[in-house]
This record gives sequence, structure tokens and C-alpha cells, in this order.
Amino acid sequence: MAKGNVIFDVDRCKGCGLCVVACPKKIIALDETKSNIKGYNPAYIIKMHACIACGNCAIMCPDSVIKVEKIGEDVDEKSIDERK
Repeated sequence: MAKGNVIFDVDRCKGCGLCVVACPKKIIALDETKSNIKGYNPAYIIKMHACIACGNCAIMCPDSVIKVEKIGEDVDEKSIDERK
């Protein structure tokens, strides 16, 4: 199974939490200790090594601030968020 590398555009994240709910591995949380430039608590990955690169978080994000890249196998596809 593929592994993933998830990248958030922290300054654009509005902390809606949709990615948290969408993640089947439950490895995304809102960082309540930090605020971005807009004053929101951005999302972050708790356990990057547990990511399965499903892309649910990127698909659910209403502001397209999440990029998921598959790693650990030869993948010719575009990154998951670019498939929208």
C-alpha cells in the first residue's frame, strides 16, 4: 500500500476540520496551540508515517490547501489534489 506525504498551506487553512473527519486513519488534527495569519487553528498531521495517500483530506478541503503526494512506490499519476 502506498504511503503519503501531506502538505498543508497553513496560512490559507481556515481550520474547518473537514479533513480531520475525512481521514480514514485519523491522523489529522487541528493545532490548537498555533494560529495562522488569519487567526485560525490550522490542520496538521499527527503521524505522517501512517498516511495511506488516499487523498480524502485533499478532496474534502473546500479551500484546496492540502496536497497529498504518494511516496514509496513508482507512481506516474499527478498528486491527488490535482485530480479535482
